[in-house]
Amino acid sequence: MPLTAPTRRRFLLTGSATAGAILTTGATGLMVPARAQSLAPTPTMRGGSNNYRPGAPIVNRIGGGGFVMTGTVRRAGDGAPLEAIRIQIWAHTTEGHERDADSHGATLTAADGTFRLEMPQIVPAFGQAHGHLAYDSDIDGSPFQTVFLRPVMSNPNDTTLSADFVLQPG
Repeated sequence: MPLTAPTRRRFLLTGSATAGAILTTGATGLMVPARAQSLAPTPTMRGGSNNYRPGAPIVNRIGGGGFVMTGTVRRAGDGAPLEAIRIQIWAHTTEGHERDADSHGATLTAADGTFRLEMPQIVPAFGQAHGHLAYDSDIDGSPFQTVFLRPVMSNPNDTTLSADFVLQPG
C-alpha cells in the first residue's frame, strides 16, 4: 500500500472524524444515549387573569365565530400531551367586552394535547389586541398548577391566535 504524504486537508478530515466518533460514542467507546432537555413550565402572565370567570361553560364556539384560538397543552418535564384539559378563553371582541359572560367559553384538549375554539374577531382593548386563556386546577380538579395567559396579537387584523401551555404538576 503506497504511503501518501500528510496534507493539511487530510489532517483536518482525520481529526474531525476522530472527534465526531468520540462525541458520538463517548470516551469509553459506548454509545451515549440522547438526553432530552427538560421542558420548563409556562409561567402565569401579568394581566392574564383579568375578568376570569370560574366555571365558564364548555362551548363549541363563542358568539358568531370568525376568529380561531388554538394551542397545545403539555406536561412540564417530558412534554407529554395532556388530554381532556379544560382551557377557558375570553377576549374583547366585535361582539362584546372581555368582562361579559357571553365573551367567555371553555374547551377541552384532544388526545394530542391540542385545543381549538372559534370566537368573534378580537379587537384592541387598552391599545392592544389580545386574548386571555386559563387553565384552572380548581375547576378541572387535575394535579397541575393554574396558569393564566394573555398573548398579544402581532397584528390586530389577524384572524388566529395561538397560545401553548406547559403545565407543572402541583
